[in-house]
Formats: sequence, structure tokens, C-alpha cells
Amino acid sequence: MAVRIAGINIPNNKRVEIALTYVYGIGVPLSKKILAELKISPDIRVNDLTDEQVNALRNKIEKSCPVEGDLRREVSSNIKRLKDIKCYRGSRHAKNLPARGQRTKTNNRTVRGNVRKTTGSGRKEAGQKT
Repeated sequence: MAVRIAGINIPNNKRVEIALTYVYGIGVPLSKKILAELKISPDIRVNDLTDEQVNALRNKIEKSCPVEGDLRREVSSNIKRLKDIKCYRGSRHAKNLPARGQRTKTNNRTVRGNVRKTTGSGRKEAGQKT
């Protein structure tokens, strides 16, 4: 049976501790904390969970943690607010550049999406006449 938590299908053959991280907004530390509160062993595989454990997990996550759509909406509204008040971080988000003080002369390919804007070294090809 496929376990659905917060609208996400959790993989059956993984440990519960890791499988919960497939939900946006839950990382390893939070999944450990949730499992400790519910007294579920983190070493159990998802397909070995009982129905009561699955329901307890689902209820706990949906009640106490902002996850998936709500969290994505919250994050995007925070970024939109920064852009609206025209602060420095907002302008960096608008330009698709690093917002947290990283250098940009080199090493900002991750934020820009691996865009290589410079062309070769400026030399003409050998076949061209000068």
C-alpha cells in the first residue's frame, strides 16, 4: 500500500526517517523529532508501518508542521514582500543573483542556472581573414 502524507506518496522500501524527507518542509532533524514524539522506531521500513502509526504520522505532520503547498506559498510570499519593499535582498531575488553575500565574480552558477555569459577569449578563428 502506498502511504500518502500531505499529498505526497512516500516510498515504501525506505526507512521512515528518510522517507519523511520526501515531503517538502521536512528534513532529517524534523523527521527524527516527529518519530521520537510518536515513539516510532526510525529504522522501520515504510511498508512495515501499521495503519495506526501511519495515521498518527499523517495527523502529527498536518497539524504541527507547515508543509508542501502552505510552506511554498509562505516562502514565495516572503520573497514577494522583499521585492515589493525594494530592499537589497528583494532586488537580488528579482535579478536571480545570490542574496546572502556570496561573491559573484566567479562561483554563482547555481543561482543563475549554470549560465555561461562570456564567450571565448576573444581570438578570431584561424579560418577568418583579418
